[in-house]
Amino acid sequence: MHSQCHARPAALPFVANFAAGAIAGISEILTFYPLDVVKTRMQLETGKSKHGVFGSFKTIIKEEGFGRLYRGLLPPLLMEAPKRATKFAANDFWGKRFLTLTGEKKMTQNIAIATGCAAGATESFVVVPFELVKIKLQDKTSTFKGPMDVVRQVVKKEGLLGLYAGMEATMWRHFWWNGGYFGCIFQVRALLPKAETPKARLLNDLTAGTIGGLVGTAINTPFDVVKSRIQGASKVPGVVPKYNWTYPALVTIFREEGPAALYKGFVPKVLRLAPGGGVLLLVVEFTLNIFRQALGPPYI
Repeated sequence: MHSQCHARPAALPFVANFAAGAIAGISEILTFYPLDVVKTRMQLETGKSKHGVFGSFKTIIKEEGFGRLYRGLLPPLLMEAPKRATKFAANDFWGKRFLTLTGEKKMTQNIAIATGCAAGATESFVVVPFELVKIKLQDKTSTFKGPMDVVRQVVKKEGLLGLYAGMEATMWRHFWWNGGYFGCIFQVRALLPKAETPKARLLNDLTAGTIGGLVGTAINTPFDVVKSRIQGASKVPGVVPKYNWTYPALVTIFREEGPAALYKGFVPKVLRLAPGGGVLLLVVEFTLNIFRQALGPPYI
């Protein structure tokens, strides 16, 4: 027995947690962004897919150069901090709301799912314009000079609301992903052996996060395909867009291209999940550690 018991370090201030999250998010984007470009290309391709993930990588590098794999990188980097702030705030807001409504004292699986879905829908309001600009730049036929050129041209042609094309599809994408993720992570955590050390806790978090992400991705990929199609299309005055509303668009793609088309881009999305989650967790832990050392007691 130790003669003295170590007090647990105090919780770091919100700003430190937020900054660590944003730094981790940006690290993950910089590492895995090429997979996102490949995913969008696969989703925008109508009919039967010509290439798999590695075929798409090879084709892009051969025909367009390596730099093309990082085209459209700026919008997700700029989006990271506001998206994270909205996520934090929305999770907190909806979590408290649902706890009050149900009269529960602590989080249950159903409340976690409801909170995740509501927070995901809220977050989509922030991310749509960034996502739209990113997809316009990732498209193979894109002739835009850069992010601001996309904004200028879209606003000129369609007005400010043009930047919110695909809003409904984005909302469903986030809604279903968060529902699947939070619904699953609760169960997985309960099944995993109890973590006795920080290392074991990290491993449990990574396992639960990866499985939750897999379920979320399996549920939300069809909505992601529709979102990419809606945001990738050019508006023609007087012509009704082929893909307009989410659920009718799902039916159209299913009818014209078969059920597999609704899962285009699934592989690059899944390939990013486990290593992406690992990078996020490791960078968050590493950054929080630096903050603890810098701030000193009582945070150590």
